[in-house]
Amino acid sequence: MKQQSKESQNTEWKESWHDDYLKWICGFANAEGGRIFIGKDDSGQVVGLDRADKLLEDLPNRIRDKLGLMPGIDLHEEDGKFYLAITVAASSVPISLRGVYYWRSGSVKQELKGAALNDFLLRKMGLTWDRVIEPMATLDDIDPAAIQRFKRDAAKAGRLPDLSDLTDAEILRKLRLTTREGLTRAALVLFGKDPGEFYPNLFVKIGRFGDSEADLRFQEVSEGNLIFMLPDIVEQLERKFLTKPVRFEGLQRIEELEYPVEALREMLLNALVHRNYLGSMTQMKVYDDRLTLWNAGTLPEELSIEQLFQAHESIPHNPLIAEVCYKAGYIDSWGRGVEKISEACKAVGLAEPLFQERSGGVLVELLRSSEKSSEKSSEKSSEKSSEKSSEKILRMLSENPKMTIAELASSIGISTRGIEKNLKALQEKGRLTRVGPDKGGHWEVIDT
Repeated sequence: MKQQSKESQNTEWKESWHDDYLKWICGFANAEGGRIFIGKDDSGQVVGLDRADKLLEDLPNRIRDKLGLMPGIDLHEEDGKFYLAITVAASSVPISLRGVYYWRSGSVKQELKGAALNDFLLRKMGLTWDRVIEPMATLDDIDPAAIQRFKRDAAKAGRLPDLSDLTDAEILRKLRLTTREGLTRAALVLFGKDPGEFYPNLFVKIGRFGDSEADLRFQEVSEGNLIFMLPDIVEQLERKFLTKPVRFEGLQRIEELEYPVEALREMLLNALVHRNYLGSMTQMKVYDDRLTLWNAGTLPEELSIEQLFQAHESIPHNPLIAEVCYKAGYIDSWGRGVEKISEACKAVGLAEPLFQERSGGVLVELLRSSEKSSEKSSEKSSEKSSEKSSEKILRMLSENPKMTIAELASSIGISTRGIEKNLKALQEKGRLTRVGPDKGGHWEVIDT
């Protein structure tokens, strides 16, 4: 019987030592820790090491000098063959190898760059992007009208004590938006007079298209702080971008937007609260038969697209911004955003919203329920919603076990990170196993 591979998030097998494997140790230390076995092949069988005792003596110094780590290294014997087990603990500080930071995700080693590296370094310091102090900002950059609007909304929500006697500075302190060092980034995003001066891509771009992106009819931009941007976007959608079909109940004329306002508000709030403010602008596209919203920022490591539709914890990308929006009554703090969008669509007879990880962000798509909706769009919706990403992966790997992560991502239409999350979940459920190395190996679908 063939032994199944068990390389995973926390385990790696190597037949012999090479200094390139310092990257794997670095990735384990930056993530959840793990073990590297030196002297085992890709199926987990012991192949043995020449001069294992010499390697046992040299490796601790080599790892310490290159990474500043002192992992546990043990020598084991099986059937007269020796192998080493290197146990790496998760580090509380960021670890780099020659100035480069690595991360272990699933069974894959990744080099951290750009926004992902920035978020990683902040997390290791116990910070998030929105809690960082903006050194050039002062109270003169805060819009008093935005704070007044927040006070009114918070009073209606009833989630804060009476704020009427507090000054603007006192309210900012109460919300933890200002410290002795100055204003946080969250303060500017929420209440800034011109937050675009500090974060140029904060705005939301809205375009009206025909059947495709080549048919751009007109576009608008919504700028400013989050408190005023949300109602401005909804107003622009109602006034310029969406139609209001007319129906009658008796003699009463009723006009309702083609998409439920509750779903639109929740989509926008999720985008503005959880987005990566160092990434591209938020983009909303209104077509004849659908509406999409793309937002910079990937899902948290703990969540996949499938898990968004299930009960899950709230894991905000910008917890300080999320907390203020919760106290104002704008959002629910219990991770129900996707559920509320889905419920709002279902209540008016629309199809289930579609979610994808795409181009370093998350795309949400609402499909219009109308006689004018094209047959092509309906077929596309049915195809996308009929089969979850995990089932598509299993089907494709059954047909071609040597498909790479990049090929799966391209075929299914989600990010490579989304593929990795699905592969990890399928392996943990015993539905999929990896046979052989990342390069040259293949996947084996287990019939359950």
